[in-house]
Amino acid sequence: MGHGDDPTVLIAEDEPDLADLYTEWLAEDCRVRTAYNGSQALDAIDESVDVVLLDRRMPGLSGDKVLDTIRERGLGCRVAMVTAVEPDFDIIEMGFDDYLVKPASKDELRSLVDQLLLRSEYDGMLQEFYALASKKAILDKQKPEYELRASEEYRRLKDRLAVLRADIDDTMAELSDRDAYAQTSQDIAR
Repeated sequence: MGHGDDPTVLIAEDEPDLADLYTEWLAEDCRVRTAYNGSQALDAIDESVDVVLLDRRMPGLSGDKVLDTIRERGLGCRVAMVTAVEPDFDIIEMGFDDYLVKPASKDELRSLVDQLLLRSEYDGMLQEFYALASKKAILDKQKPEYELRASEEYRRLKDRLAVLRADIDDTMAELSDRDAYAQTSQDIAR
């Protein structure tokens, strides 16, 4: 990760008790910065932040706006919305990597951060794939079947996932062919 061993996590949560609780949960394994509103979050974020846990509903600058600004600045961090807001189809267009509906347990929060840190190691195509797969999973869980079927955005999401999955499969196949080829060449050369 290149910021010492401990990843840096920024928690943006306007309920101080909750923000402090999350901070405590993650402080064992991460450097944690805590922001109690959107503008504090934007002040606290820079290239050294690996993961942002972002509340959607904050007074002043909303989590959605903070997210847009993070993406506009081209910061390379992974972002998860941790929020009581039930997800709707509007989340498909949003630039986050994962979505956790409150209340979140310590285990859920820590495993979310682990997942996001792992994804930071992936290339752009895989990151997009996992972000979209997370969105599909949360909508599948929250929405009735008929709403999913009726949604144009959801259909596009599924199409994009299918395209990415095919690209990733091709890439993996190419890589394993190359490895097999390299292995065979070595065997012949012996």
